[in-house]
Amino acid sequence: MFRSIRHHNFRLFFWGQAISLVGTWMQIMAVSWLAYRLTSSPFMLGCVAFASQIPSLFLAPLAGVVADRYDRRKLLVLAQALCMVQATVLTVLVLTHTVTIIHIIFLSLFLGIVTAFEMTIRQSFLIELVDDKKDLSNAIALNSLMFNGSRLVGPTMAGIFIVSFGEGICFLINACSYAAVIVALGFISIKSEKAERTSVMDVRREFLEGLRYSLGFLPIRLLLVIVALFSVVGAALNTLLPVFVKEVFHGGPRMFGSLLTISGMGAVVGTVYLAQKKTIAGFVEKIALAAAVMGLGLAAFAATQIYWVASLSAFMIGLTMMIGIGGGNMVLQTLVHDDKRGRVMSLYAVALMGTAPFGSLGAGAFAARFGADAALVVASVFCFIGAYLFARKLERFHLKVADIYIEKGIVGEV
Repeated sequence: MFRSIRHHNFRLFFWGQAISLVGTWMQIMAVSWLAYRLTSSPFMLGCVAFASQIPSLFLAPLAGVVADRYDRRKLLVLAQALCMVQATVLTVLVLTHTVTIIHIIFLSLFLGIVTAFEMTIRQSFLIELVDDKKDLSNAIALNSLMFNGSRLVGPTMAGIFIVSFGEGICFLINACSYAAVIVALGFISIKSEKAERTSVMDVRREFLEGLRYSLGFLPIRLLLVIVALFSVVGAALNTLLPVFVKEVFHGGPRMFGSLLTISGMGAVVGTVYLAQKKTIAGFVEKIALAAAVMGLGLAAFAATQIYWVASLSAFMIGLTMMIGIGGGNMVLQTLVHDDKRGRVMSLYAVALMGTAPFGSLGAGAFAARFGADAALVVASVFCFIGAYLFARKLERFHLKVADIYIEKGIVGEV
């Protein structure tokens, strides 16, 4: 299950990111709670989430070209440093009691711009950290495990610290946590053969080449669409969660943190399931099933006023979302040509992060008019429709990927 940890560079990256991501999840929760505390508005929650996610829609494709041409390690160091600056500014504003919702929106937008590049570069950087490419799918799964494992710690810590000290301490801890991954990246040694010169015409040509390659191939196109579906409906729940905690379950920051942690537990179980798989056989069928089960989880969460039922639903949603998004990533990585990996992963970043703001803003606006429960019911319907349409394409999916897996020596996959 942990076979990719034996690679020195991946091991450094894994532990550096693991520390940093605890701080990241503390900030994610604290920003949502702070925004709702200041405004008591579901719509403003959607605006904050929209600002943090919308840059990926426009910038991730450019990030893919950059990732294919520049030293990814150096780019990641720069991105982490900028994230540290953003968390530091937020810390100062909160601790000096001068923060406003406008500050939160603009700082979320800044972080979203940096994240649009960082996520794409990080996803395409993984292949450079693993010497044996047979361990790549395991490295991708462990990367997801690291991300979701931090959800078990970060939100719980954030809930305790917010009650005791306020949101500012969460931002301070996050700012400090970026040092871990920056130090880890400093000790990673990779020979870069990328040309560090490009032109506007080169960027445009390479972007269009990657776009034609990705959207012109049915399996990649289907995977990107289903990942976008998981992202949109997942963003709806994450955006409205403070509303349910405060208005339906009459809880506070600790309950908010607990629900995020429970959802994270589901995601960790899903990640462990992915990590222990030695092949990707049958993953596409499981992605379709995960979309349908996620729809059930969202409907149950929307309908209940019982906390333990909501907790079970949150666990189910986290589990199925991880299988859908993580499984989609693993299958996608096996299909992509190495020279186009950065550009394809940039479109994956668009599907994962660039579509999420529409789920966030749409859910916030819909909830403000019709109620948060109605918004989640609509999201669940989208899950059922998406699962059905994806399942109908599976036969063609298998026919299209057969030659690729024969060529790569992966027989009997998918």
